[in-house]
Amino acid sequence: MASTLSDRLSRLVKTMRGQARITEGNVQDMLREVRMALLEADVALPVVRDFIARVKDKALGQEVAGSLNPGQALVGIVHKELAATMGAGIADLNLATQPPAVILMAGLQGSGKTTSTAKLARHLISKRKKKVLTVSADVYRPAAIEQLKAVTAQAGAEWFPSSPDQAPRDIALAALDHARRHYFDVLLVDTAGRLGIDEKLMAEISELHAALKPVETLFVVDAMQGQDAVNVAKAFKDALPLTGVILTKLDGDARGGAAMSVRQVTGAPIKFAGISEKIDGLEVFDAERHAGRVLGMGDIVALVEEVQKGVDIQAAQQLADKVKSGAGFDLNDFLMQISQMKKMGGLSGLMDKLPSQLTAQAAGADMGRAERDVRRMEGIICAMTPLERRKPELIKASRKRRIATGAGVQVQDVNRMLNQFEQMQGMMKKMKGGGLMKMMRRMGGGFPGMPR
Repeated sequence: MASTLSDRLSRLVKTMRGQARITEGNVQDMLREVRMALLEADVALPVVRDFIARVKDKALGQEVAGSLNPGQALVGIVHKELAATMGAGIADLNLATQPPAVILMAGLQGSGKTTSTAKLARHLISKRKKKVLTVSADVYRPAAIEQLKAVTAQAGAEWFPSSPDQAPRDIALAALDHARRHYFDVLLVDTAGRLGIDEKLMAEISELHAALKPVETLFVVDAMQGQDAVNVAKAFKDALPLTGVILTKLDGDARGGAAMSVRQVTGAPIKFAGISEKIDGLEVFDAERHAGRVLGMGDIVALVEEVQKGVDIQAAQQLADKVKSGAGFDLNDFLMQISQMKKMGGLSGLMDKLPSQLTAQAAGADMGRAERDVRRMEGIICAMTPLERRKPELIKASRKRRIATGAGVQVQDVNRMLNQFEQMQGMMKKMKGGGLMKMMRRMGGGFPGMPR
């Protein structure tokens, strides 16, 4: 949806240049493009109709302010209404209750419920400093309990054991009792899912809700489901008093469609979005920022957060002090910069958050190849001895052959990596005056191998 809608709108902005105001004629052209993009993204038809009606009502007759043309003004209205449709602002978890706060996770099988439970546990531990316990009440799916045990360990939370021969209600109540006795702040209950809606599933989850009286009931839905997400959302809304939604796989191609539909159908705010498969790949959903991504404006706030999360400021400061003192920039330092970039999700992860105009400018560069080059450089440096890393000038023909063999590459690849290192080394020499730390903060540790 993101690329389709932004492409259609950018074409329209160009065609509407020079017009003084928004009229019935040009707004119809605009809305036709928006309607097609939303339907292609599998947004529910009633949601599309309501959205188009609101945009038309806000747009008609509006004066175009300042230096904006009608196309740009209409994009602004679409952006505002997109954010409103997905729930303006940020909806936080409500944990204001006597501990443990119980959070019930609901959704169909395959929606990412178990993984989202662990990601949420990680979020609560790292961002809210909570002591978290997880339990699986899924006694039907093979290995569901063991899966939750494994991902809970990755998240750094504690796991309450259960077995397939127990009743889901008994499992949940035993976990709640354990959480009370051991002073846990939050209990996350992963429930069973089905491949489709059935009465047994809804009866079971309603019984769990009645027994646990959770402070939050979160509906987990795959963002790539599109129109199907609406039917599922309706069924769960009828069975449970949903307090929030977690959208998984929002980094996929169909981002946006389910976000608009589910929020409108359930009336529950979207609280979190799954943005990667990593255990920390869950972000608080911000409708304003997501609307910006959908319209190709990028998400610079998320980009800055990614850089801040990935950059080791202490290591950057040490490198700055080292270069400032006149000590040489060696291959260990170069390897550290490569490592910094990988922590930020690599080149493609950062490019995804840039505005579409900047992404288009870099479209000629093969990001996949650039990332392979970065991994190759890392392998080459790791094939060197500690002395060679400290003193790259020692690396002559025989050493290059040995390093190439050890890294599984050609000698030309070693030469290419050393040339790139020398370019970076030359740049570092120019930064002795104290500007290196500023550059490191701006660039997040530098991007060796980035296409020029």
